[in-house]
Amino acid sequence: MKALLVVSFGTSYKETREKTIYAVEKDLAAAFPDRKFYRAWSSGFIIRKLAKTEGLQIDTLTEALDRALADGVTDLLVQPTHFTPAIENDKMMETLRSYRSRFDRIAIGAPLLASDADIDRVITAVRSLFSFIGKNDAIVFMGHGTEHSAGSIYRTIDDRFQALGCPNFCMGTVEGDPSFDDVLGRVKALAPAKVWLSVFMFVAGDHATNDMAGDEEDSWKNRFNAEGFETEAILRGFGEYPEIRAIYIEHAKEAAVL
Repeated sequence: MKALLVVSFGTSYKETREKTIYAVEKDLAAAFPDRKFYRAWSSGFIIRKLAKTEGLQIDTLTEALDRALADGVTDLLVQPTHFTPAIENDKMMETLRSYRSRFDRIAIGAPLLASDADIDRVITAVRSLFSFIGKNDAIVFMGHGTEHSAGSIYRTIDDRFQALGCPNFCMGTVEGDPSFDDVLGRVKALAPAKVWLSVFMFVAGDHATNDMAGDEEDSWKNRFNAEGFETEAILRGFGEYPEIRAIYIEHAKEAAVL
């Protein structure tokens, strides 16, 4: 039997969960109608929280793999909703390798930003999706960031925005490079009339709601406000955009056999 397993980090925010994770799962399931669908999340904390607060039962990766084996799945296609081939993706790959001998075939699709071509396609989509940003305004994207070597992708994207003539498109990260201070310096030099804020993440969850647009003094919104800028936050995860979800479907279709 053939199956499709979609692996996500997860989120406790119901609205964004339905618009992003569930949306890409629906798109992927439609693209592979001959495969039985399975879901797995990697955040044990979020899984436990939702079980307690919503009574929602979500499998960990090992639970989903064991369930698929018990159901008689022999041919497994795995597509992560990860943005970069960083820590979460590495953990997923390690687990999948440990199960390789128990399936006849495991094929794995790449995360969103796995190649230079992916970066170019995402940047093209972003420029179109945010074309409403005026030349006198700036948009600041909040990526997650990581200490993993894949974290260099965020700096690459920022450089590409500049090279393509979008100096008012600025990339920052919560936990990596470029930092908020890097972005603040760029924005000050631009002196925009307004600063728009958007997450550069699959879901608009805790980072979007609190770190980016929260009421705390150290949120990005309030830090820009403290510098005298007018700000407006866009609380939409990238998983809400069909143009982004389409890339995951392509990656699933191009999945590499483990």
